Amino acid sequence: IMAKDTKKNKVKKEKKESKTFFKDFKAELKKVTWPTAKQLATKTAAVIAVVIIIAAVVFVLDFAFDKSYEFLVTKASNSINKDKNTENVEESDEEEVLVEDADNETESTDLVIDTDLTNETEEVTEQ
Repeated sequence: IMAKDTKKNKVKKEKKESKTFFKDFKAELKKVTWPTAKQLATKTAAVIAVVIIIAAVVFVLDFAFDKSYEFLVTKASNSINKDKNTENVEESDEEEVLVEDADNETESTDLVIDTDLTNETEEVTEQ
């Protein structure tokens, strides 16, 4: 029997506490000083103006950083391409020298062959 009484007492206390909570809540809301319509409009306009100003600043900074990033990337890629072109020109110069050397070797070989043919022709003619 005691257990039933304590459960009922707990339920009653919870109901009292919830009623007290809502009464206290209502009393606190009555103490609040609510803004007038004019104050509300002024403060709302101020908040919107600050948000727009901050958005504009962020936009300008984003645009500036984006353009500076593009400039730096373009400059760096041009520098890299210039270095590669310089290397390619040096390599092609080396290749031209090798080709000229190869041409010179071919010419000298041709001369040797021509000389040998001339000697053979002279030998055949002499016989």
